[in-house]
Amino acid sequence: MAEGVGRHSRHAADRRRRSRLWPFLLSLVLVVAAVAGGLALHRSSQNQDAAANAGTSTPTIDLAARSAAVDQVLKRRSQAVLTGNEQEFVADVDPANTKLVARQRVLFTNLRQFGFAKLAYQQLAQQYDDTIAQKYGPSTYLVAVAMEYQLRGIDLVPVRAMLGYTFSRRANGTWMLVSDSDLDQRLPRGSHQEAWDFGPVLVKRAPRVLVVVDQGQDALATKFVTMSQNAVQAVSTNWPGGWNGSGLVIALDQKVVRGADYTQPKNAEDALAMATWVYRTLPGEVTGEGERADSYVVVNPNNRDKVDTRTLAHEFTHVATAPYGPYAPRWLVEGSATYVEFLHMPGQNDLAIPQYRQDVRTKYLAKATGLPPDATFFDHADSSYPLSWLALDYLFTRFGGTEVGTLYRELASLGSTQKDRDRIMLEHIGMTEAGLFRALKAAAAA
Repeated sequence: MAEGVGRHSRHAADRRRRSRLWPFLLSLVLVVAAVAGGLALHRSSQNQDAAANAGTSTPTIDLAARSAAVDQVLKRRSQAVLTGNEQEFVADVDPANTKLVARQRVLFTNLRQFGFAKLAYQQLAQQYDDTIAQKYGPSTYLVAVAMEYQLRGIDLVPVRAMLGYTFSRRANGTWMLVSDSDLDQRLPRGSHQEAWDFGPVLVKRAPRVLVVVDQGQDALATKFVTMSQNAVQAVSTNWPGGWNGSGLVIALDQKVVRGADYTQPKNAEDALAMATWVYRTLPGEVTGEGERADSYVVVNPNNRDKVDTRTLAHEFTHVATAPYGPYAPRWLVEGSATYVEFLHMPGQNDLAIPQYRQDVRTKYLAKATGLPPDATFFDHADSSYPLSWLALDYLFTRFGGTEVGTLYRELASLGSTQKDRDRIMLEHIGMTEAGLFRALKAAAAA
């Protein structure tokens, strides 16, 4: 049985005012990257620390010894997670800070559920804050930390996230963790907002699928596992060249996770889910944008009951293409995901694609003057998504999946300027973006 396409409305009011128009899914990809005013990674130096210590009566700190001692603390914590030793995990946490100890115990329990194949913490660079130093004393050591990990059966390669830790030296010369949140406002957006960083969670797995919900929401976890399995199968079957990755879905009650912010009015109302990037190297480490490994999908708790297999297939297409690079035009990114979303889907009725194609041509293409531009794509999502789908429908039909997949890879990795985009498109399909739009017009008129 065929259904109408575009079952997800971007604006609830549109269903009443324009009931004859196709409503469309708004699926946003949130850029989890460094923002203006974010973390400045200052390099520690003997001179800086000597100057800091000169104004106090505290003996000069041996920087090499401190670094080695903190490395050991971080190593003990990662090994404790891998081996299941909770006491070892909290052994270096300030025992006087009972709230921090309690949060760390919850964190440990959460981390244990995820199934890490690899886990390590690495010091990046010391940070400086007089207010924090005054709070904890002259030995305060505020440092950015990279959490490098690989979830078993989910991450194809090790990935990295950023944290900020505050350490202080005990009277016996050892170092203890006194805060894990002092740097949060200076870290890249989405840092210290992983699924394990909030309250107690429940993790449920299936082959190539991991779902995270709040503790006690077993039925919700089961529902999302089933939908995720079907969506993974659909993307693996339909994306050019196949896809051997996995889907991680976060469906917590928490409204800000991994930088996906569902407290913002437009996101809270419109978005069903967001694919948030996961990095092999963090922004600024190797490249300014960071090197992407894949994405984790964060579901909007306000619209959780509207998410279905097609929604997740859309987001998993973003997951599949995330490693290609950051430069693909938005119409290609969202058009590809919507194209896969609308194909045959396990457990879903087939959609009335021929009728939808004609409706898009009549209602949107006829009024358009070009493909949806990156800068205003989401400002006009009601037309941007269907026009992007129409472009991909044309490309898949005329050139085939292999060519579309190759085009996507090259545009994502090399298409950083309009000149580069035009060159790549001419090489692969013999037309620029402007030429593709003219081809869509010609096909509609034929």
